[in-house]
Amino acid sequence: MRQYSADLTPPWKKPGPVPEVAAEPGLVVEEPGTGFCGAVIRCEAGTVTLEDRFGKHRVFPLEPRGFLLEGRVVTLVRPASGPARPTRTASGSVAVPGARARVARAGRIYVEGRHDAELVEKVWGDDLRIEGVVVEYLEGVDDLPSIVADFAPGPDARLGVLVDHLVPGSKEWRIAEAVTSEHALVVGHPYIDIWEAVKPSSVGIEAWPRVPRGQDWKSGVCAALGWRVAHTGEAWQRILGSVRTYKDLEPELLGRVEELIDFVTESGGA
Repeated sequence: MRQYSADLTPPWKKPGPVPEVAAEPGLVVEEPGTGFCGAVIRCEAGTVTLEDRFGKHRVFPLEPRGFLLEGRVVTLVRPASGPARPTRTASGSVAVPGARARVARAGRIYVEGRHDAELVEKVWGDDLRIEGVVVEYLEGVDDLPSIVADFAPGPDARLGVLVDHLVPGSKEWRIAEAVTSEHALVVGHPYIDIWEAVKPSSVGIEAWPRVPRGQDWKSGVCAALGWRVAHTGEAWQRILGSVRTYKDLEPELLGRVEELIDFVTESGGA
């Protein structure tokens, strides 16, 4: 008579060597048994407390092979006393504890508005300070030609620009084409506004509403979602507060920002 295995142990619990990772505050992991994903806020003897993007807390035991870090099974361990081990920045880069901000480069990254700048700072701020990259914002794409002319980008002062809703054939596209050069790079994402670059699931909605052409987009979104239309700034703080790491942003934005940082910091842009 054939014997069948009765081993019902989940794959992530089965024996085998996996990395041990210190449960430093801010480390984002997932408990695969429940699917709960959050950042470490506390690690005590035998347990770790996670906080998800909605501010909900859950306590889990520090079991071997008990968590997923960027999709890989790991064993969380209590951090050793003394200097903290490197974790991750909000952009996913390895954090450098105690690293000093670099003296600002001559090169710059411009984004199209204050909300864009705040989002870039929240996710890439640590990386930008280490690289010495300053982010400024435009009042409008129409001003871009004069800004580029005044900046006079060159080998030691590269200029990167992020533009909202950059689609072929548009006015923004033509302006971008006109100012792009060896030392000036203009890239864009397909979203009408930077709000849309935040994943709806991170904000707690099913999808970003469709707003009829000719209507103010932010006000239309607030109306459709039942948010206070007269307080788009309040709505933005709600959206920005839902962003904890790069995982809360759409890939179309992630790739463009990383491209600009690489362009400004690559050899010749120092």
